[in-house]
Amino acid sequence: MVTPSLVKITVPDEGIETLFGSRDENLKQIEQQFDVQIRTGGNELLVTGDAAGMAKTERVIGQLTGLLREGYRFSREDVRRASEMVSEDAQIDLRDFFLKAPLRASSTRQVTPKTLGQRRYLDAIERHDVVFGIGPAGTGKTYLAMAQAVAYLTSKRVSRIILARPAVEAGEKLGFLPGDVQEKVNPYLRPLYDALYDMLHSDKVGRLIDRGVIEIAPIAFMRGRTLNDAFVILDEAQNTTTEQMKMFLTRLGFGSKAVVTGDITQIDLPAGQTSGVVQALRVLH
Repeated sequence: MVTPSLVKITVPDEGIETLFGSRDENLKQIEQQFDVQIRTGGNELLVTGDAAGMAKTERVIGQLTGLLREGYRFSREDVRRASEMVSEDAQIDLRDFFLKAPLRASSTRQVTPKTLGQRRYLDAIERHDVVFGIGPAGTGKTYLAMAQAVAYLTSKRVSRIILARPAVEAGEKLGFLPGDVQEKVNPYLRPLYDALYDMLHSDKVGRLIDRGVIEIAPIAFMRGRTLNDAFVILDEAQNTTTEQMKMFLTRLGFGSKAVVTGDITQIDLPAGQTSGVVQALRVLH
């Protein structure tokens, strides 16, 4: 029978209750994440398990202890996130995640990334002029891009926000839909309005749209334009054609930033037609 390896971790007395959690709930969470056993004795932890699990346990506890020293008081949810992030990337510095200030989208709205991927997504938007955010629904692609766009606008880093989406999805054609052009396309743009209203008061959104500071339109309406000093979001980009994607990427002018979001498992284009975002990823990868 193989005896499990053991490692001893000494933690500072100050903040030990926060680190361990009520009834050691934080330690139990770490045990479950890394498949180890943790025994406590004063300010010492005895960890048994396989080498990889013990190394990650030592790393996450060491980094959580460092956060305590810097004045961060974490919750059980923070410990869960920290454990998951170290499990995903053993070299991560948790300070980059927990000590960065929340994204202030507006005077009344702050947005904090929930996962390591979301943190890296926001960092990429900050660093690069064009970012592709590809992933399944519910991962925050559009919402975080919108928060960053509003933050750029309120801090005067851009002078306008332009939000675009393909106007035709799931085989529907605009010509067969009732109403004028705006009434035809509004249902497709509603998710963008919803995200925007979560950042800014609806009255302010209305005023900014009336003044042209915020523009929400189908991607086809961007043809022939050059977009300077703008934060541009193309949502549901998996439903663009290759021609539309090329047109979009060549619209960007001076001082502009673009975020392209989509889920390449949910393409509604006609059979045999290549998604513009899939083609762009092939070319630009």
